Amino acid sequence: MCQRLSNKNAIVTGGARGMGFAIAKALVQEGSRVAILDIDERGVAEAAKQLDKKQDRAIGRRVDVTKRSEVHSLVQEVKGLWGRVDILVNNAGGALNTPYLLEEIEEKDWNLVLDVNLKGAFLCSQAVIPEMVNQGGGVIVNISALAGHWRASLAGVQYTAAKAGVEGLTRQLAYDWGKSRIRVNAVAPTVTMTGDRIQALWDNKSEEEKRKVLSNIPLGRLGTPEEVASVVVFLASDESSYITGITIDVSGGRYLR
Repeated sequence: MCQRLSNKNAIVTGGARGMGFAIAKALVQEGSRVAILDIDERGVAEAAKQLDKKQDRAIGRRVDVTKRSEVHSLVQEVKGLWGRVDILVNNAGGALNTPYLLEEIEEKDWNLVLDVNLKGAFLCSQAVIPEMVNQGGGVIVNISALAGHWRASLAGVQYTAAKAGVEGLTRQLAYDWGKSRIRVNAVAPTVTMTGDRIQALWDNKSEEEKRKVLSNIPLGRLGTPEEVASVVVFLASDESSYITGITIDVSGGRYLR
């Protein structure tokens, strides 16, 4: 079976677990080498070992995506190891255990969510784009959320604002850098069981609340990280060679109702 990303080199942020790990795994399965970034040093090292015990096709590095120097150092390391950076997946983010009620959100909560989700995507894109220009092209996939152009159900305004910013960043980068053969798109999941926090929030809902959420999803169920990862692979591959500047919803049609 032909691998769609054979001999490509990818960077995935927030890849120690959950959706980021599912994305990294899908990229490796399609033939890509992957550098996984996360602030969880032990977790990201273990994730890389799970994907590739020899660690010549997958490496894990502790990187804070809100720190320009750390991001740029990682990009140079990947270039030194593998020669080029073909794919960047800006996955690091989420609500980051911050409150969702407006009156409970503190300034530090707003800053944290905006910094990791939006500033992180900006800094990582800023670091890889010159490399992609020099090598003749590349692909950036940003992980947004349905909240970015609709609303959130398990997170607050800081999250919706951050994800709306990610989608704006996506469109502008696609416009500015298309001439350099760099494609930039986003993927917007709805509620997806990506970690302990989301699982706990879901479990704490009453059966009536769960039924209400599911009744608003035409497909009648929540999504999986693997379903999101499959769309990332599509956008990273040549199958989407004439697609740039868009956001693909992976939501089971939720906003239609």
